Amino acid sequence: MQIKREDLADRHIGGNKWRKLKYNLLQAREQQKNTLLTFGGAWSNHIYATAAAGKYFGFHTIGIIRGEAHHSLTPTLQFAHDCGMQLEFIDRQTYRDRTSTQLLETLHKRHGDFYLLPEGGSNRLALKGCAEIVTDIESQFDVITVACGTGATLAGIISALDAGQHATGFAVLKGADFLIDDVSRMLAVIEHPPADNWHIELDCHFGGYAKTSPELIAFVRQFKSDFGIELDAVYTGKMFYGLFELIKQGIFERGTRIIAVHTGGIQGNAGFPELIRD
Repeated sequence: MQIKREDLADRHIGGNKWRKLKYNLLQAREQQKNTLLTFGGAWSNHIYATAAAGKYFGFHTIGIIRGEAHHSLTPTLQFAHDCGMQLEFIDRQTYRDRTSTQLLETLHKRHGDFYLLPEGGSNRLALKGCAEIVTDIESQFDVITVACGTGATLAGIISALDAGQHATGFAVLKGADFLIDDVSRMLAVIEHPPADNWHIELDCHFGGYAKTSPELIAFVRQFKSDFGIELDAVYTGKMFYGLFELIKQGIFERGTRIIAVHTGGIQGNAGFPELIRD
C-alpha cells in the first residue's frame, strides 16, 4: 500500500480542499470577482481552506456558518476570522435552504457581488481539480481509496481512472446511502459514462459525522506512532481504519496495488483533545 500525501501540498489549503478550490479560484479571477462566499459548519475544513486561500490570493471571503454564534469561536472559525473572513451565522433551518434562490438573493443584497462556492466546495470545477489526484500519480495501482463527505472528491477520482482500476470511498456519515446517488449524479454532470469501477463503504462512520470512539482514537494515535503520519478523526482516520479492516478480511487479492489518499483535515483535531495531548 502507498499513501498519496495530499495533506503535504500546503499547511492550510492542502488536501482535497486545494484540489476543489483550484479551478474555482481561477474562474473567480476570470469573472473578475473579488469576493468568495461559501457555507460550512463551525469545524469545516472547507471554511478553513477558503479563508486561507482568500488571504493568500487576495480575495475577500465570507463564510455563512451553520448554527448560532457563541461567545468564543472554534479554532477553525478563529483561524478563518484571523485570515480576514467575514463570518455570518444563520440558524439551521435557514441553512438547510442554502441553495434556494431566495436565500442567495438575500445574500447578494447584503453582500453585493460575489463568487459562490457551494458547501464543501463541491461543484463541476471541484471534480476537475480532484481528477488531478489520479493524473498526478506516477506509479501503477489497482485500487485507490478516499474518505467521503459530499462524494465530490470520489467522483473526481472516478472520472480519471483507467481501465482495470477501482475506487473505494469510505463514508464518514451515518446512513450515507444517498452518497451513491449523489456521486452518480456528479459523474453525469461531467458526462462521465456509468461505470461499475467504484463503490462506497458505509460501515466505517463510528456513529456519524465527527463522531468517534475510543477504538478510533486509539487507531489514529497508533497510526501516527507506527508510521509518523497524523490522521484526523473525522475523515482520514475512518478511511484508514476501514481500509485496514478490509485488508485483514482478505477482501483484496494478494498483490493488489493500493493507493490511499490522505485528504488532510488535520486542523479538525483541535476539537479532539485526546488526539493532541502529549
